[in-house]
This record gives sequence, structure tokens and C-alpha cells, in this order.
Amino acid sequence: MLGMPYSASASIPVTARTAARSGTRHILGFVYFTFICYLSIGLPLAVLPPYVHLRMGYSAVLAGLVISIQYIATLASRPWAGRISDRQGAKISVIWGMAACTASGALLVAAAALYSIHWLSFWSLILSRLILGVGESLGSTGATLWGITAAGPEATAKVISYNGICTYGAMALAAPLGVVLDDLWGLSSLGVFTILIGALSLMMATRKQPVPVIPGEHLPFSHVLGRVAPHGMGLALSGVCYSVLATFITLFYAARHWSGAVLCLTAFGIAFILARLLFVQTINRFGGFPVAMTCLVVESVGLFLLWRSNSPALALTGASLGGFGFSLVFPAIGVEAVERVPENNRGTALGVYTAFADVSFFLVGPIAGAIIGWFGYRSVFLFALISVLTALGIVIVLCRVQKE
Repeated sequence: MLGMPYSASASIPVTARTAARSGTRHILGFVYFTFICYLSIGLPLAVLPPYVHLRMGYSAVLAGLVISIQYIATLASRPWAGRISDRQGAKISVIWGMAACTASGALLVAAAALYSIHWLSFWSLILSRLILGVGESLGSTGATLWGITAAGPEATAKVISYNGICTYGAMALAAPLGVVLDDLWGLSSLGVFTILIGALSLMMATRKQPVPVIPGEHLPFSHVLGRVAPHGMGLALSGVCYSVLATFITLFYAARHWSGAVLCLTAFGIAFILARLLFVQTINRFGGFPVAMTCLVVESVGLFLLWRSNSPALALTGASLGGFGFSLVFPAIGVEAVERVPENNRGTALGVYTAFADVSFFLVGPIAGAIIGWFGYRSVFLFALISVLTALGIVIVLCRVQKE
């Protein structure tokens, strides 16, 4: 009897500490750094192509290269960022990531200052995007692992979910903000703004409490890749929905002489965020694979409606269902992926897993463009539907293997 009050009272602060460290406010203090990474990426997205092509007079290919080269740098540096997070600490990775974002802003300012010497200005832009791509890898991978380690393994799905909200929210905010800044004060203002938010975030990161580096033997990269690759393939194929919608919905609407294509992107984004806010706890309750399978079915229905749509209303419904379904696929499969490796290798696993999404976003554009050239705009949604159904098949197999 004497032991019972002690046990009961002792459990209260433990429960309180667990709730506090996995609380939304605590997690946002880490995924905030992902928001800054993608805010820095999104600011010049709508500005640089016309700047390079129309103002500087370079070809459309070079204008596209200025944007796409950042994704190449991100993809190449993801595994390295994961190893930095695992071996030197997530805080170090985030600090380096914020420093890289700040440096990319300084190079944007330099590009604006060197405008009269076009080739120097162009190479300054290329270097800015390359450094920003590395900064994205370091910042977002480190922020995710920092949040998971600080909040506890039980909050993995929640951290990954809020990390995704920060990613898409930052991109949605940054693109129009970048256009406004460029219209008012020119390209240099985007660089100055990036320097300010990057430097402020760098100071915030240095003052935050680090999490300990988990000791133990680090698996060879090839072993981590082998364990995570099937999950990454499922993620990459499920992401085709977002890629084709973001890239081709405007042209799809124009080909049918419809108006309001932007509403599809808005509906996708709103449904995406609502699903993550309302249903993220279902991953802990039912498991990653069951949630992923349900979401992929919903995403498939949305793509079917887009493929067969004969009115803007039907397309809008399809886009909403696509965003709602895609929303939890990343964290649901991600939870299962990181559990495939020891805890001290999870930064590398996160980097590898996320790299598959980078590959998807980078490759879908030209592949889908070729499909459109052969079969028309409607066919791109059939391509996305087949991709998502293939992802569903992969997840079903992974779930069965896990049960065995």
C-alpha cells in the first residue's frame, strides 16, 4: 500500500514530460528549420526563369537549369546529410543547413549586383542554387531527426507530418512573396530576405539544446539503402500525383478551355494540410502500412476522377481527393522505413527515404511530358493512377512481409 502512492505520483511527471516533448509546440520548434529551407527555395522559383530567359537573354533550357540544378544537389547530398545527422548530431546538420541557406542568399545578391556581366551573374545563380540544394538536405534531414529524437520515437509520424506541412506551406507562401519582392525591389531583395531569415534561424539553432548522438555501429550505406529502398519506391510512385498535378493541371485546363486551374492546386493543398492535421494520430493507432494503403486508395480515386473528368467541378473533386490521400503516405511509409534500421542510423535512413521523393519530382516532369506528347493531356493522370496503384501493390507486399 505504501508503494502505491509513490508509484502513482511518480508517473505524473513522467507522463507530463512525455506529453510535453511530443506536443505540437515542441515539435514545431524543430520543423521550423525545414520551413526556412523551403521558404528559401520557393522565393526565387517564379522569378529566376524569366530573369534568366527574358532579362538576361539566355535560352529556356538554361533558365530551367537554374531551377532544376538545385534538385540535383539536394538528391546527391541527402545520404551525406543523413550521415552527418547520425554521426555528428542533428543540431550540427541544421546549423550547416541554415548557414548554407544564408550563403545562397548572399550569392543571389551577388548575382543581382553582377547583372551587367551576364555570365558572372548566371554562374552566381547556379552556385546559389547548388548551395541551397545542399542546405535543404542538411536542414530538413537534421530538423526531422532532431525533432524525432527530442520528441521520442512515439512521435515519429507526428514529426514527419508537421515537417511536410512546413515544406508545402513554405513553398506555397514563398513563390508569390518572391514575385512581390522582385516587383518592388528587384532580385537583390530576395537575397537580402534569405540572408535575414537564414541568419536568424542559424542563431536560433545554435541556442537550442542538442540531442545526444546515439552510439553504436553505423551500417554501411548500401545496407541502409537496401532496407529503405522498397519503402522509398512506394513513396516515389505515390508522389507522381502531386508532380503531374503541379506541373500540368494548368495546361490540362487550357486544353479544355476551362478556367480556374489554380483552384485545383489550392484544393489539393488544403486537403493535404487538413488530412495531416486531423488524422496523423491514425498512424500510431493503426500502423503505417494500413494507413498508407487506405490513403493510396483514396489518392487513386482522386486520380481516376481527374483522368475521366469532363467538367472543372469533377477535376476539382479529384484534386481534393488526391491531396487528401497523398497527405499521409509520406509519414505512414516513413515510420515503417526508419524502423527497418537501428536508431543510430535513422538520419541516413531518412535521407535515403526522402531522396526517392526528390527523384520522383525530378524525373516525372520529362516522363509525363513525353506521355502527353504521345497521348494527350488526359493520359498524364492515367500515368499517375498506374503509378499510385503500383505503390499500393508495393505497400501491400511490404505489409505481408512484415507480418511473416
